[in-house]
Amino acid sequence: MSALFQNDLILFIVFGVCIFTVSYLWSDKIISFLYDKSLGSRQEVIELMDKMFIETDKQKITLTLLLLSFGLGAIVFLLFWPNVVIGLIIGSGVTIVGWSIPKIIMRSLWEKRCHRIVAQMVDGMTIMSNGLKSGLSLQQSLDRVTENLTGPLAQEFQLMLNKIRLGMSLEDSMIGFAERIPMPDVQMFVSAVSVLESTGGNLFETFSTISYTIRERQKIHKKIEAMTASAITQGIIITCVPFVILVVFTVMDPNYIKPLFTTALGWFALGLMLVLQLIGGVVMRKIVTIKV
Repeated sequence: MSALFQNDLILFIVFGVCIFTVSYLWSDKIISFLYDKSLGSRQEVIELMDKMFIETDKQKITLTLLLLSFGLGAIVFLLFWPNVVIGLIIGSGVTIVGWSIPKIIMRSLWEKRCHRIVAQMVDGMTIMSNGLKSGLSLQQSLDRVTENLTGPLAQEFQLMLNKIRLGMSLEDSMIGFAERIPMPDVQMFVSAVSVLESTGGNLFETFSTISYTIRERQKIHKKIEAMTASAITQGIIITCVPFVILVVFTVMDPNYIKPLFTTALGWFALGLMLVLQLIGGVVMRKIVTIKV
C-alpha cells in the first residue's frame, strides 16, 4: 500500500480520474461557479457601487479586476518558474482570490452602510414621528429627515423624495428603498407605512414602536457580538496555525518540508489541507453567526 502512494504516476492517474468524475457530475455547478467568480462578480461590484451612490466606470472596474486576478496570478506563476506545476496551482489560486477581493470589499462596505442606515433609523423615526405629531404630511416628514440628518439614511430618503417628485407613488418609492436595503428593520418600516397609508392608522405611534423595536434589536446585536468575539478570534487563530507552522518549518529546515512541494503525495496533502481548512472555516463562521 505504501508503495502505491509513493508512485507518482499512480497518484496522478487517481487525481486525474477524481477531477474528471467531479467535472462530469457537477459540470453545470462548476460552470455557474466560474461565471459567478468572473463576470458575475464584476456585475455585482457595479451594482453594489450603484447602491452606495458611487459613480462607476465599467471599463476601469474590468481593468482593475483583470489586474488583481490574472495579473497577480501571472506574476506568481513567473516567480515559481521553472516549477510549472506549483506555479500553476498557486497562480490559479491567486487569480481566483484576486478576482473575488473587490467583491468582498464592496460587499463589506455595503453591509456596513446598511447597518449605518438601520442605526440612523432610530433618529429618523423620531424626527418623522415628531413631524407627523406637529401636523406635517409623511412626505414633509421625510424631507425633515434629509434636512436634519447626514449620511446614508438621508441619501436614501432624498432618493425616495426625488422619485416622488418625478411622479412615482410613495408606496413604490418605499418598495424601492426596501429592495436596495434588505434589512429586517427597513422591511418593517416599509410594510408599516404601506399598510397604514392604504388602510389608515396612527403613523406617529407606529414610528415610535418601530424606533423602540430597532433600539432593542441593536442592544441584542451588541450582546451577541460581545459573546461571540472570543469564538471568532479562536476560529481565526485555529485557521492560521497550520500556515504558520508551515512557514516556521520552511525557515528552520527547508529539506524537511521540501517533499510537500516536490512530490505528488505532497501536493495531494497540501490540497487536502486547504480543502479541510476551508470547510472548517466555513463551519466555524456559521456556528458563531447568530441571526436576530
